[in-house]
Amino acid sequence: MNIWSYFATNILQQPAFMIGLIVIIGYILLKKPWYDVLGGGIKAIVGYMILAVGSGGLVSNFRPVLVGLKDRFNLDAMVIDPYFGQNAVTAGVEEVFGQKFSQVMMLLLIAFIVNILLVRFSKYTKLRALFTTGHVQVQQASTAFWLILFACPFLTNNTAILIVMALILGCYWAVGSNLTIKPTQELTDGAGFCIAHQQMFGVAFFSWVADRMSKKGKKKSKRIEDIELPGFMSIFNENMVCTSLLMLLFFGGILMVLGKDYLITAGFMKEGQSFLFYIITVCLNFAVYLAILQLGVRTFVTELTQSFQGIADKLLPGSVPGVDCAVTYGFGSPNAVPLGFLAGAVGQFLAIGVLILLKSPVLVIAGFVPVFFDNATIAVYANNKGGMKAALVLPFISGLCQVFGSAFIAYWVGMAAYGGYLGMFDWAILWPAMTAIMKFIPYVGIVIVVIGLLAIPQIQYRKDKEGYFLMTEDYEAYKALKEKQNN
Repeated sequence: MNIWSYFATNILQQPAFMIGLIVIIGYILLKKPWYDVLGGGIKAIVGYMILAVGSGGLVSNFRPVLVGLKDRFNLDAMVIDPYFGQNAVTAGVEEVFGQKFSQVMMLLLIAFIVNILLVRFSKYTKLRALFTTGHVQVQQASTAFWLILFACPFLTNNTAILIVMALILGCYWAVGSNLTIKPTQELTDGAGFCIAHQQMFGVAFFSWVADRMSKKGKKKSKRIEDIELPGFMSIFNENMVCTSLLMLLFFGGILMVLGKDYLITAGFMKEGQSFLFYIITVCLNFAVYLAILQLGVRTFVTELTQSFQGIADKLLPGSVPGVDCAVTYGFGSPNAVPLGFLAGAVGQFLAIGVLILLKSPVLVIAGFVPVFFDNATIAVYANNKGGMKAALVLPFISGLCQVFGSAFIAYWVGMAAYGGYLGMFDWAILWPAMTAIMKFIPYVGIVIVVIGLLAIPQIQYRKDKEGYFLMTEDYEAYKALKEKQNN
């Protein structure tokens, strides 16, 4: 347990080092020279650290808005955010269920082993994706721990509880990331990775919807990158300019409502600092952190996908790594990212307004992580399949789902009382449904959930037996096969 705790704390929960370890193992299995192994590992670790700086900067930049909306208007509410959700479990799980939070790390270990085994026996399971984003695994293990304890009070033995939890969570990791392989390969032209994050089912679903929108629409919607704006509007063709101006409009308005006095009192602004230039700096920082994030993606993705071939060939045949959703921002249209974020934010704020009007027992405050990383990611995939219309409409729908779904499940299971819920798409839609099935159909509900998850890759495989594994093994051959089938 000491060895596992050390590994979990310093490597598994630190995605940069987890990715670096995977790259090093992959290159060793490929029998690369020691200097290539060392260089690849360093590039992967540093690249992910760069990505983390970009992601962390985006989150911290949103803090004045998040804190201000709560303090300035005396809103006592639950925040939908993975870190707030994890804190809620830490604070309340022993008080509500009499369970130690330390059990979460044991759950993570067993669930990760389940994921590895499901991929190792891909010949039977048809699962090809290994979930490698450790910080996301910790957040999800925490929330799943609470939800399954709530849904299955009939499980009184600690060993039985952990086995059931790990089976469900491990299946979710393997099946969810596997669902994103096809849309990600199409988005990246065969880059060889998939998404392992909080909106995997959302990405697969909205990609499918965007594809239907494209095929059934009378007039095909152009993708964002194909739209050439006329005259002065052409400045929006530049990603950095587009992000900066949109953030000035959106966040600038909110910061002006919060007011200079509040921002100084709360410590976000210094006495005597220009309010105008504070707003400009905060808003332009979004473009800065987004550029940093995209640089990090470019730095480590090549190393990861090349080295993972060694793991796929020797240890987990036909497998692909599941990585952070932010990796996709280096592909497709860069402008899909800020547009998806804004569309999702409008959906979230509209849903929050409805909760206030209906005097909901739970008031939700938007957290930056769901509103940005869910909806920007969905927009990137939606734009690739259905063009600009899909990139605006589908993140808006996602924003509505995040707020309404999170308010329902957090109030029902009691997490709202502890101030937070994970709040991202899969955990606002899919997990409430699975929790309800397990709650209202004791024992049998667990079987239904597990079999239901494991049936998904079987259905995917039966729909495309020739191309299913070829898609990850040789994408160029897969494209040739699809072209031949279409002709």
